[in-house]
Amino acid sequence: MAMWGGTWIAGRVIAQELSAPLAVAALRFVIAGLVVGSVMLISGGGIPLPQGRQEWALVWALGFFGIFLYGLCFFFGLQHIPAGRGALVVALNPVVIVLLAWLTGKEGMNPRKALGSVIALAGCLTVIGNGDPLALVQGSVGIGEWLIIGCVLSWTAYTFIGWRATGRFSALATTLYACFTGAILLGLAALVQGDINPAAWSWRVWTGMFFLAVFGTAIAYTWFTAAVQQLGAGHASVFINLVPVFAVLQAAILLDERLGLPVLFGGLLVIAGVWLTTLQKPTLEKTA
Repeated sequence: MAMWGGTWIAGRVIAQELSAPLAVAALRFVIAGLVVGSVMLISGGGIPLPQGRQEWALVWALGFFGIFLYGLCFFFGLQHIPAGRGALVVALNPVVIVLLAWLTGKEGMNPRKALGSVIALAGCLTVIGNGDPLALVQGSVGIGEWLIIGCVLSWTAYTFIGWRATGRFSALATTLYACFTGAILLGLAALVQGDINPAAWSWRVWTGMFFLAVFGTAIAYTWFTAAVQQLGAGHASVFINLVPVFAVLQAAILLDERLGLPVLFGGLLVIAGVWLTTLQKPTLEKTA
């Protein structure tokens, strides 16, 4: 979670310097995939290929939702809003996951979870509206906020797909497949977007990209997937509460970002609501 907090700072730096960040995003996941693949080879386990149509469908779904779609929303969203504020919106992830588990019949709902969900939603609306919880329903929210909401939805999908994939693949293999399929999709999008000139990237862009690749992806994605495998999707997602905390602190130190008190208050509501919603370990049933 500390490393994922840092991805918002690295992503903000890249998004501010490049109008076309998709090439950086694609290269990030190529490097991350090479790191993960090297670890698999060194450990002696080899790199198994997915077998059958269902496994290949899982692999491409991982890459599409967790890498491609999330990457689009992440980088273009950070061109419009500060890193700390974006991370506070994404703190809503665990509540969305718990609600989805309830709607699909995999987890029960009780008054405590319902209250926590309402509190977290109110806090998220406050952060999205930059202090005005009614901004979203009034249509005064900008494209940056909508894109970060897209991050929430795409990551929720990735979490459940990854949880399902761990019944077939190891945590390392899941990350490897997601990185390479996502990199292919991002690379195609970068070619369509154009303006690919790595020689013109500053040292800040290169540093941010390597941080995103090694720490924010190769290590963090693998550890989170392993946590989902051990704890279940809902319980593992509780720890996402820590991402905005780390992101806000790092953004204040490294980017000199100062969020207003209404936004910080909304962020506290999100974290409090998520904590209340996920106070007990969810009972998601793992299916093949």
